[in-house]
Amino acid sequence: QVQLVESGGGLVQAGGSLRLSCAASGRAFSNYMMGWFRQAPGKQREFLAAMSRGGGRTRYANSIQGRFTISRDNAENTVYLHMTSLKPEDTAVYYCAADSNPSLLLPSNPGAYDYWGQGTQVTVSS
Repeated sequence: QVQLVESGGGLVQAGGSLRLSCAASGRAFSNYMMGWFRQAPGKQREFLAAMSRGGGRTRYANSIQGRFTISRDNAENTVYLHMTSLKPEDTAVYYCAADSNPSLLLPSNPGAYDYWGQGTQVTVSS
């Protein structure tokens, strides 16, 4: 089992940047494929990015590709989401998630992930 805690959210002006962090504790972090999702009020949870266990492979949603970057530091048990050129429509609660499936796939389906953090609010003002 792994516990996930997100941080780094806040209020930012349109065009600004934020870096979200997700700290993991529990079983070996490098055993998990990691993903980032977000959920805006009244909307479904949306896949943003995923990274393989060793960090060599990534997958991004079309909506954020080129603006958001996922990275991880297995020595620090942390995964990051660096967000740039933020827009008001990026306002949401952002979640990290861990997938323990040994498959090499990088799923975008929230149901594929076993563990979730509590979320961190990101608000982008216009």
